[in-house]
Amino acid sequence: MEKEIVNRVANSKLITLDLETFYPKGDRFEIDLSQWLEHGLILRETPFRNALKAHNWEMYRDGFVAITCHSDAIVPAWAYMLVSAFLTDIAKTTVVGSLENLETLLFKDSLNALDLQTLKDRPVIIKGCSNLPVPPSAYVWAAQRIQTVAKSVMYGEACSSVPIFKK
Repeated sequence: MEKEIVNRVANSKLITLDLETFYPKGDRFEIDLSQWLEHGLILRETPFRNALKAHNWEMYRDGFVAITCHSDAIVPAWAYMLVSAFLTDIAKTTVVGSLENLETLLFKDSLNALDLQTLKDRPVIIKGCSNLPVPPSAYVWAAQRIQTVAKSVMYGEACSSVPIFKK
């Protein structure tokens, strides 16, 4: 006599949280200020302003932009501010730093919008594998936010999870 296979995970109160679903859709761009510096090192205000005025800012429309400088130049804060002024009504989000910094900020904003009430007193597993670039900080922030309401927090897959927190 064959016994019916029961999917205990599907029948449990376990909630799987896939951080990939928090990945904001949109193009990512990096603007390197060194392209507008003399010899990649010296910022001269008038040529810098003229180069910014001539730049095609529309290419960043509705995208996420990281402003950085890949040379060893000392770039004043106003230069980053000036570039961001051109992006204000064009880009969704602008940060100073790397594309990794940008992803980290985007995930932080997305995770802050998470409705915790749906996780209240429930076991939650934060899915470990993803096809999109989920920064390590996102896992930390998710665990910290979720443990304030969840019964337990685990990492991985239902068949092989690592316990992180339990009330």
